[in-house]
Amino acid sequence: MSTTPLACSDHNHSHCVSDALGAAREICATRGVRLTPLREQVLELIWQNHKPLGAYLLMDMLAEASTRRVAPPTVYRALDFLLEQGFIHRINGLNAFIGCPSPGKKHQSHFLICRLCGVAVEMAATAVTHAIQVAARDAGFSVDTHSVEVMGVCPGCAPNAPVLDLTAGRKAP
Repeated sequence: MSTTPLACSDHNHSHCVSDALGAAREICATRGVRLTPLREQVLELIWQNHKPLGAYLLMDMLAEASTRRVAPPTVYRALDFLLEQGFIHRINGLNAFIGCPSPGKKHQSHFLICRLCGVAVEMAATAVTHAIQVAARDAGFSVDTHSVEVMGVCPGCAPNAPVLDLTAGRKAP
């Protein structure tokens, strides 16, 4: 498993944004696809922090940054393009999107998501991928793709986190 540290509130996101945009421009040029200004703006908004963002929140953020409102289908088309190119991932459990730190590299997605602050981090977990592939093969199943989303508490939130009694589904005393 990766030792990727979780992003924290004092993390400088400008490096994340510039790295992601630079990689996206380079990959699009290599593939001969167009990174339109709107697609680039959506990617930039997604990379401004490490919290997954929903399409409607992105739409509101785009409206704040512009004098015109962007229609939902337009935002979804931009998100579809970014997903197809591997620049972002969809967090299914949250119905939201997060930047991919390894664009252009085929990989399976595994995420640690803090239930308190909302930060999500993609981690490399080759053992998990291998275990899923073996279990699927043993069941006669062919895996196209998979995504693992682990909800919990990040190190920054842990000192103040309420303890959950997972056996009863309620907070422990």
